Amino acid sequence: MFAQPFHANARAQFTLLCVVCLSGSFLAAEERSPASAPSRSLEEIKRTGASHSKYLEPTSRPSKTKTPKADLQTFRDVIAPILEESCVDCHGPGNEEGNIRVDTLDPNLLKGDDVDWWVEVLAVLSNGEMPPPDEVDMDDDDRSTVVEWLSDEIQVASTFRRATGGHSSFRRLTRYETNHALQDLLGLPYEFAKDLPPEAHSDDGFQNSSEMLHMTVKQLDTYRQLARQALDRAIVLGDHPAPVHWSISMKQNSQVDWHQQQSKLDQIAEKFKDDPKKQKQEVDALRATFQTTPRNTHYRNLTNGQKVSANWAYNGARYAMTSEDAPRVMPPTFDHVAVLPGGRNQKLIVELGDQLPNQGVMRVRVRASWLREEDSSDESHPPSLQLEFGWRASNEGRADMRISGADQLVKASPDQPQIYEWDIPLGDIYPRNSVRGVSKMGSMPSPSEYIRFINSSVSKSAIQIDHVEVVAPVNNQWPPESYQQIFIASKHRDDEPLYAKEVLAAFMHRAWRRPPTEAELQRKLKLFNAIRDQCESMEEAISEVLASILSSPNFLYVVRSAETNDSAETADRLSSNELATRLALFLWCSVPDTELLELARDGQLSSAEQLSAQVNRMLADPKAERFSEHFVHQWLDLQLLDFLNVKETKPKLSPLLKEAMQREPIAFFHELLHENESVLQFIHADFAMVNERLARHYQIPNVHGNHFRRVSLNSDPRRGGLLTQAGLLAMNSDGTDSHPLKRGVWLLESILNDPPPPPPPAVPEIDLADPEIAKMTLIERMADHRNHPACMSCHSKIDPWGIAFENYDAVGRWRDSISGKPVVASATLFNQQELDGVEGLKRYLLEHRQDQFVRAMVHKLATYALGRPLTFSDHVHVDQITAEVRQRGDGLGTMIQQLVASDLFQSK
Repeated sequence: MFAQPFHANARAQFTLLCVVCLSGSFLAAEERSPASAPSRSLEEIKRTGASHSKYLEPTSRPSKTKTPKADLQTFRDVIAPILEESCVDCHGPGNEEGNIRVDTLDPNLLKGDDVDWWVEVLAVLSNGEMPPPDEVDMDDDDRSTVVEWLSDEIQVASTFRRATGGHSSFRRLTRYETNHALQDLLGLPYEFAKDLPPEAHSDDGFQNSSEMLHMTVKQLDTYRQLARQALDRAIVLGDHPAPVHWSISMKQNSQVDWHQQQSKLDQIAEKFKDDPKKQKQEVDALRATFQTTPRNTHYRNLTNGQKVSANWAYNGARYAMTSEDAPRVMPPTFDHVAVLPGGRNQKLIVELGDQLPNQGVMRVRVRASWLREEDSSDESHPPSLQLEFGWRASNEGRADMRISGADQLVKASPDQPQIYEWDIPLGDIYPRNSVRGVSKMGSMPSPSEYIRFINSSVSKSAIQIDHVEVVAPVNNQWPPESYQQIFIASKHRDDEPLYAKEVLAAFMHRAWRRPPTEAELQRKLKLFNAIRDQCESMEEAISEVLASILSSPNFLYVVRSAETNDSAETADRLSSNELATRLALFLWCSVPDTELLELARDGQLSSAEQLSAQVNRMLADPKAERFSEHFVHQWLDLQLLDFLNVKETKPKLSPLLKEAMQREPIAFFHELLHENESVLQFIHADFAMVNERLARHYQIPNVHGNHFRRVSLNSDPRRGGLLTQAGLLAMNSDGTDSHPLKRGVWLLESILNDPPPPPPPAVPEIDLADPEIAKMTLIERMADHRNHPACMSCHSKIDPWGIAFENYDAVGRWRDSISGKPVVASATLFNQQELDGVEGLKRYLLEHRQDQFVRAMVHKLATYALGRPLTFSDHVHVDQITAEVRQRGDGLGTMIQQLVASDLFQSK
């Protein structure tokens, strides 16, 4: 009943202890009569449920002018008798269900040690989970009395404890924050931190928690090396490096294949040279086969219609194209093309040899078009193009990796082909061919590398390519922009000591998220002067100093400020620079930009209007997509989906479908954020964010292309929102069938922030050797397992939530039957509320659990935004933010605005 927080290790232990009962097929043990058709739509329930929110009522705020006192008299006179009558039989002397005795809880929430238990009491009473309706009856007046007293006492106690306690968000940057900070500081898109180990997840599920982010001496040395490498890529010294060019027609790229085809003709001619008539018949028959269209990637001679399959082999470097020192204009006409059929991920390799540099940007340009075959359907749609990089040194050594981001949609027609382009940081490609510069071209192991074009379309639309250009490294200006972002324009450019001071001061301000003190600046100048004579240039010396700035705790840690707030009222408040830093880490996963830093310097972030305007500006910036990606990944525990092995699922998932599943919840979140739509859309929405591959998985028609877009669901309750997204269902399955335990635990933890109780010390295992148990269905085994007293407290809270998802198989597809038997996805909650499948689950959440869900969202966002676990002393602030959000329409953007405007966000 009154469970302590369910930590990650307890969750894992609980799942392992119970997983044996989840094997086999999953059918309901009991048939229930189908519920009558609901009279109200989910959208109507969403609106009426919102109108009944307790947060719409005015709430009393604790007074800041007097020291509060616990209302113990009301507890003794009113609350204790109600608890005695309704709770003590199960949670009293001699019977401590859930390891809790209500009669011994300290009612002084201001100073007592049982506040966490009282919060749980409030939760189970508010949700109607306790007392059990079939055991003890608590009338509505008594329940309301206890809930109101507890709500008031918790609010007062939370405010009091926050005022008298301390909080700390002091932590280092995460790997992804370090990466984005370096990208923004240096003005480069590279993946700087890819070699750093990922952070562990806290008990709250977040990677940016102050509980986890400490630094060892060895780690500090790693960060110093990382800073040095990043600066080497940003501060490029010396002359403009000469680029290497490739200009490759498909006639060139296909020479080997045409030669092999001609060799076949020559062999036939030689074989029948003594019989001219037979020779002509055989040659003509072979030539006729060259006119047929291969099913795989192939080349076409547009002059005579001849075709040949595109092949490639690594040995001998026969397919490698020669580089050139100067660019050539792409010819306007062509007579040979490569054709990549759709629907099967057909590939075209263009081998570039061993001349690609280690660093810099590689620009790939391809002239392509959408080829509509004569026998294609009128319903065909534009194909999509991806780019990969790879090499094969030998039979034992090879690599292929996708290097393009979003797919290129090829809409051009063959008579007007268009150029499609990618800019790829070569330094981010890993691994590179390790025998480049060791082996000679044509020798083994082969030092050559290649790019590979892929038709990634779901449909059968083909792509026609006639020419490819590659150049590396690409520098649109010299020195590059990253150099000029560090070595700023100044009238003192020729005064080295003064200019060095300006460069270091500007960089320290941006990297340390505050102006450096004069003492700090002088220490860096002293270091610069000490090493200047050992360096060939000023830039080299400054680069060494910048590395020390980026490996300083002032860069690596938050929150850390030289500013102080002297007044008692503001001592706990973030300084302007600290507030700018917290805001940037929250919404951009990075450091503040120039505008934020200037506002902080001028003290303007303390203005509510200015702060709100900055939130709007930052959410409209493309960098806000980082927030959507990292928050959603941690909030929903998407690492479970990352680890899902597509080869072991039943049915097997394609890697591209899994990729779409991983993207869907992030795209859905960002859509709600961009449009400031209600967070209740996470429970159910009348639209989905899908691409063609995912739409086919959902059996949604008329969605074409690999890009995600908003698609109406026509009020279909089987999809819409987070709960029914295939990736989230698949990651909470066992790979071959549904897994109600995992799905139930995930919903309680991630969606409702109401984790189930930890498992008891001794959980009995399911004896599958017992023939009576072995022949049971999964739900029957669960029901039998649940009948054990040691198991009931856990499973009664989890199982019904998971059973409601039973219409979804292991990969999130809808099903109506299993092995010929109809699926029954109905179950009864602890409070006797029946959940009739996923639609019933959505109805129940929208009708009875809106406040709990919205508050859970505020709690999760606040935990992420603050970078620390929330405690009881934060309870009142979470309630206040939730009330503001509910009163303003539940918008996701509104929730972020209210969180940023709160004392919780603006305090240490």
